[in-house]
Amino acid sequence: MQTARTADIIPFPQRNALENNGNDRLANALTALDIAVAEQRAAVAAWRESLTELRGVVNGLGAGLSNYQASLNRLGAQVADLNSDAKAMEHWADTVLASKA
Repeated sequence: MQTARTADIIPFPQRNALENNGNDRLANALTALDIAVAEQRAAVAAWRESLTELRGVVNGLGAGLSNYQASLNRLGAQVADLNSDAKAMEHWADTVLASKA
């Protein structure tokens, strides 16, 4: 009885003599690591710069909101004054109408 073939075994590719040198592989790995660390430093520096820019934008936004709040407070005071004047005129008109009746 013959067994059925279910899979092909593929051998790993053979390394050439230069790739088998452990020192070369280590040097290549260290070079790649140095490049990755340099890229990481650049990314962190750009991130910090972005945070500084964001801080400035948020501070500007805070100042704008403070000015807006001050404007609303002034407007609120003016509306309160107008309301007081309107109530005084209403009372005066009621008094005039009551005296003519």
